[in-house]
Amino acid sequence: MEISAAQVKAFRDKTGLPMMDCKRALIEAEGNEDLAVEILRKSGAKTMAGRTDRVTEAGRISLYVDTDKNITAMVELLCESAPVSKTEEFVALSNALAEQLAKGPGAKTAEELLAQPYPGKPGTTLKQVFDEQVNKIREVFRLPRLVRIEGPTGAYVHHDFAAAAVLPLEGDNSVLGKDIAMHVVAMKPEALSEGDVPPAVVERERNFVLEQAKADASFAKKPENIQQKIIDGKMKSFFAERTLLGQQFVKDSAKTVAQVAEEGKIKIKEMIHWVLGK
Repeated sequence: MEISAAQVKAFRDKTGLPMMDCKRALIEAEGNEDLAVEILRKSGAKTMAGRTDRVTEAGRISLYVDTDKNITAMVELLCESAPVSKTEEFVALSNALAEQLAKGPGAKTAEELLAQPYPGKPGTTLKQVFDEQVNKIREVFRLPRLVRIEGPTGAYVHHDFAAAAVLPLEGDNSVLGKDIAMHVVAMKPEALSEGDVPPAVVERERNFVLEQAKADASFAKKPENIQQKIIDGKMKSFFAERTLLGQQFVKDSAKTVAQVAEEGKIKIKEMIHWVLGK
């Protein structure tokens, strides 16, 4: 069957795939565009199956807060290159994943979420759009992380969409919660509180502090209770630097995050901090 150049061009404009791929699919489908799309989809899936080991270092973290239901959702969608992560289609897909996770029944895995409807596109699933983009762009996409929280939160995503934080709260002060989430992204605390720092890390630091103290000749001359106070003071500084509640608040360095939270009548129950690809 003869396929005209005009037909190929129109089909290429519709699918966004290479001209020769479109021509081959139209010829195989004898001009039936729906069948040609299916042929291209299968061909693309076969091609991408051999590329699953590719590194996905670019992407986007998307955040959606459903204020009506008091539900916050966050997803991380990865791809291979920065230019792709900034395309209108990729941004829309990432945002749609977060919106559906918040507004839909929820999901624990990427597969569960992708099987759900694409918001605003009746009869279309997120997986269909996901696969269409992969087939068109020929880059590996991954959805490694997703989280959905019911109840009050403080939430913030950085302007480059490469870092974000969500803080489940007791008490409803989303404005202060967002400010503290912004602090998390800026200051990168390693844990929420002292009790959340792994015991092995604490022990390693305490041993390091003790070795440093013993290297100071004057330390050994001090009474045992003073020695203990010195060690405790250095450990207090360690926790203050590395825990969210112990850090000085970026918007008011005269107060710790714990003090600001208490004044704002909120309790931070958990710290969820993502950096793209890490």
